[in-house]
Amino acid sequence: MQHDPTPSTTLPSPTRPSPSRRRVRRTWLAVVSLVALATLPLFAAAATPAAQGLVAGVDYVDMPGGTAFAPQPGKIEVVEVFGYTCPHCAHFEPLLRAWKAKLPADVEVVAVPAPFGGYWIPYAQAFYAAQSMGLLERSHSAMFRAIHEQRRLPIGGVTPTQIAGFYADYGADPEKFAQAMASPQTQAKLVQARDFLQRSGVEGTPSLIVAGKYRVLGNSAQDMLRIADALIQRERAAQARPKTERPTRKPVTGT
Repeated sequence: MQHDPTPSTTLPSPTRPSPSRRRVRRTWLAVVSLVALATLPLFAAAATPAAQGLVAGVDYVDMPGGTAFAPQPGKIEVVEVFGYTCPHCAHFEPLLRAWKAKLPADVEVVAVPAPFGGYWIPYAQAFYAAQSMGLLERSHSAMFRAIHEQRRLPIGGVTPTQIAGFYADYGADPEKFAQAMASPQTQAKLVQARDFLQRSGVEGTPSLIVAGKYRVLGNSAQDMLRIADALIQRERAAQARPKTERPTRKPVTGT
């Protein structure tokens, strides 16, 4: 609602009100204030109708005590767990990119490659090597096309030399890229990704995790994004609530 600056009634003459009138006015103001405070939760609830329509176990999985993958102050994190070799992720990529472009500034989408093992590993290594060398933004969508459309790279049995050759088109030195794939820094990121997938219960791709608390389900790519939008609204509303309204844990006392 917007405040209307136009007065709805005629302004009273500037005479000093009587004591009885002052008491009536104070009483009236107190009543108005109480009514306004009582209606605040209604407006807060009305602001997130999509979030209210979600069903746990159908639209999402609740993860009590979950934590974000890479938390940032003032940001609502949405993790996309994906694999370059996953055909569903290849189809999801353009939809996700278009969705990301419309997100407000308080939402941060973080891509996490799934290190499930086998042929998933070299491409997950490639993601983090490209990220470390500043090549990710330009090459991310192209990698999907190289595997699933152009058949330039195989799904299984790919070598670091083949992958490094792909990134050479984006300015990478092939030898240095292959070294980055096998570096301790890349290995540490794979471990971080694996741990996040395990505690989030991710068993397939693509998967979306909102604020480390909700794993999106859904029956299509569009449905996943719809649910993610609603969960983002829910998390934003939760962060906006005063701390006194948030549930608190009772301290554990020793026996």
